[in-house]
Amino acid sequence: MIKRLILILGVVALPLMVGLLFTYDVIKIDWISFMEIQPSFNPQEDPLPLPARSVPVQGAAYIAELGAPVNPVPADEASLARGKAAYEVSCALCHGTAGNGAGPFSAFLQNKPFNLLEGAPLTNSDGALFLTITNGVAGRMPALIENLPTATARWDVVNYVRSLQAAGQ
Repeated sequence: MIKRLILILGVVALPLMVGLLFTYDVIKIDWISFMEIQPSFNPQEDPLPLPARSVPVQGAAYIAELGAPVNPVPADEASLARGKAAYEVSCALCHGTAGNGAGPFSAFLQNKPFNLLEGAPLTNSDGALFLTITNGVAGRMPALIENLPTATARWDVVNYVRSLQAAGQ
């Protein structure tokens, strides 16, 4: 009877002792760790750039090789209201509420904002204005793709700018 008890305790204790050898790294085994092979970011580090030719979830706003896009958003009252709200937040500081380029922040800028009621902004297509809002103008205007993250919001601003231009003539 005692021999059986010692045999059973030995059979149970042997795997436990082997497990302890691995647990306390007496015997080291390189286990697959998925945390080691995945991309990681340090705090306050910029995220990786988007892959080339990737398409956002809501679809491509424009394809660079095809030129300026065509405005898919009708200039109805809802679009103009959304465009006015977005314009007042993102554009009016520099371009002014009337779009004449005399916003409250424009006095502090070395390169003055364009007057949206005359010149190139008036004669350019809707697609050219959309691309300007999306990508900005080097040295003059920042890209507003982060301030207006959806393509629809940027098209609403284009529709609102067109209504300002129509009211200014």
